[in-house]
Amino acid sequence: MASTDTAPGIVKDQAPDSASVEAGLDALETVAAPGQSFAQTLRQKALPPLLGVLLVLALWQGAYSLELTSSYKLPSPADVWAAAEDLWSAGTLFEIIWTSVWRGLSGFVIAVVIGTPIGLLVAQVKPVRAAVGPILSGLQSLPSVAWVPAAVIWLGINNQMMYAVILLGAVPSIANGLVAGIDQVPPLFLRAGRTLGASGLSNARHVLLPGALPGYLAGLKQGWAFSWRSLMAAELVASSPDLGQGLGRYLENQREFSEMAGVLLGIILILFVGIAIELLVFAPIERRVLRNRGLLAAAR
Repeated sequence: MASTDTAPGIVKDQAPDSASVEAGLDALETVAAPGQSFAQTLRQKALPPLLGVLLVLALWQGAYSLELTSSYKLPSPADVWAAAEDLWSAGTLFEIIWTSVWRGLSGFVIAVVIGTPIGLLVAQVKPVRAAVGPILSGLQSLPSVAWVPAAVIWLGINNQMMYAVILLGAVPSIANGLVAGIDQVPPLFLRAGRTLGASGLSNARHVLLPGALPGYLAGLKQGWAFSWRSLMAAELVASSPDLGQGLGRYLENQREFSEMAGVLLGIILILFVGIAIELLVFAPIERRVLRNRGLLAAAR
């Protein structure tokens, strides 16, 4: 009797203490990021890449001035800048960039919608994993440009062909990234989810996807890279007035006209878009995921 009278009291008295101890341990494990001034942030994050760009431009201009090769093969940075000004004056610079960016982003979103359930299915169903897993890994290593001739024959030279090449390049990477992330989910999370009644879609939503988020995010980044590369390969090979002029087609047109300044401008614009998407889309998401898991300071 005495035990039944005192046990609830003990539990009630100990519960706040346990919670406070747990909160204290979490606080000790979390490394607080020291505050930085704007000048420090600018010096640490913006200055190094800026110096790297200036170094490349200096080496480029030096090679041009020393006439290591003919100006036909290696135009100066000023010549490439003039090519960009020509596009700006013609009002086609942003149109060319947006044509490719829209195709790349919309194709990537479709690849996420298709690749995510495929990754969940492969990770959770052993027969599917045994049958489809090696195929996904093989498709991931296949160069995207190899799909272009087949996609042209199947679908013709149109936007559907472009999206087919993007999906064939990006879906395996996204699915494999999610499979790798789910494989790294601690078994304790899975047992806790089953104990709380999570199964099927609720298990995927509340346990698997949150637990696999770092690996899934890595797969999304790789999937975007494959989307962008696949699109450039398709635009380089396929040409039609109905497709408009994206960055890949602009690059190929400049090659056909032997305009090396335009070729270099096309390469720089393709690189610029890839870096911009990484910095504006994936880097903030990655920082937020790492910060929520107390890993941001360790990742620096």
